[in-house]
Amino acid sequence: MSRTVIRGGLVITASDELHADVLIEDGRIAALAASGTPVAAAWTADRTIDATGRYVIPGGVDAHTHMEMPFGGTLASDTFETGTRAAAWGGTTTIVDFAVQGVGRSLREGLDTWNAKADGRCAIDYGFHMIVSDVNQETLKEMDLLVEEGVTSFKQFMAYPGVFYSDDGQILRAMQRSADNGGLIMMHAENGIAIDVLVEQALARGETAPRFHGEVRKALLEAEATHRAVRLAQVAGAPLYVVHVSAAEAVAELARARDEGLPVFGETCPQYLFLSTDNLAEPDFEGAKYVCSTPLRPREHQAALWKALHTNDLQVVSTDHCPFCFTGQKDLGRGDFSKIPNGLPGVENRMDLLHQAVVDGHLSRRRWIEIACATPARMFGLYPKKGTIAPGTDADVVIYDPHAEQVLSAATHHMNVDYSAYEGRRVTGRVETVLSRGEFVVTDREFTGRAGHGVYTPRSTCQYLD
Repeated sequence: MSRTVIRGGLVITASDELHADVLIEDGRIAALAASGTPVAAAWTADRTIDATGRYVIPGGVDAHTHMEMPFGGTLASDTFETGTRAAAWGGTTTIVDFAVQGVGRSLREGLDTWNAKADGRCAIDYGFHMIVSDVNQETLKEMDLLVEEGVTSFKQFMAYPGVFYSDDGQILRAMQRSADNGGLIMMHAENGIAIDVLVEQALARGETAPRFHGEVRKALLEAEATHRAVRLAQVAGAPLYVVHVSAAEAVAELARARDEGLPVFGETCPQYLFLSTDNLAEPDFEGAKYVCSTPLRPREHQAALWKALHTNDLQVVSTDHCPFCFTGQKDLGRGDFSKIPNGLPGVENRMDLLHQAVVDGHLSRRRWIEIACATPARMFGLYPKKGTIAPGTDADVVIYDPHAEQVLSAATHHMNVDYSAYEGRRVTGRVETVLSRGEFVVTDREFTGRAGHGVYTPRSTCQYLD
């Protein structure tokens, strides 16, 4: 039996903060005891970590990543090996990635493909959501089987006609099925049909620069789609989780639905909290680095997102990590913004950026852990195995220095991408040591993990619907 003791740190969970020692046995949390007490002092271990002056927090749960994601004729630049290693460097110990159903293919085929990509390659634990691109009777039956197997959430797109798009009828059928089988529909809420018209018109006017990506994907079309998704879910009697919410108007739709008592949830991402259309407008095609969908919004939308994280109208901050290199991938869209692959790198930066929000007074420490660890674990059926520090839970633990300063940069990050969306940004707080199921993945700022340590983790249904 291997035993590790973490001594002298401030243990922070979504519900508590306490100066406590943590005992880990065979990959799980065995006990917590107040630091300096006889109980804690009596513990013996193979390895002791001195966490004095540090936070001891649960490993982050990033419920929205796209490793090796095919898009626009290319692939996201992080593999499951490089992406999960970078996640670990940033204090995230579990990802939930998206397996993709190809049109005309089965859900099973898509899931098998993604399992093969990830198996034996991940540095941290992982699960899958299923992107449903082709709703038919066979797909609906397969949804039931996947829920039983621990793939309990299904993503649909109101955007990207001809690629992932589902019409209202297909969405309604999938929602009805999830109402019966306990699954959770995740929605990319943008009116893709209308957006395509605006893209065509912008290009015809010669408006080809990256900033026009944000101008055609209007906030009102995010809000309209969010409203429609909420009402379709209401008709189906199903819960709904809206991904990457970026606009104040969309937040208002979620708040209204929640005020009505509907089981509607929302996520935002660090890019919407810290970046804006100012980045999309950077000259010399630099704005292409910031092309993602939903798009970055004018800075004034950020206040609505922070407020919604306060009021719990948004419950989760994930990354939507989907990196494409500036050279050789993003530049496919020179002269035509609609050909720029959509996505940003961020899996390594989320925990640090949200800690900066604690420093800046936007979040409390416990809310930081709630939106980055505990709630995503509960939302997607991983709690309390993941997302907290308590006896019996997986020993996914981060020793975090809240005072260390760092400058975010492509020169020092570990994501397999040639730029940082946060280049030159100074933040306070840094990961020191990361344990995944009791094994050291990052040790005193050195990577000590390995590909294949991370295991596939089946999930129960959303724990907010019990």
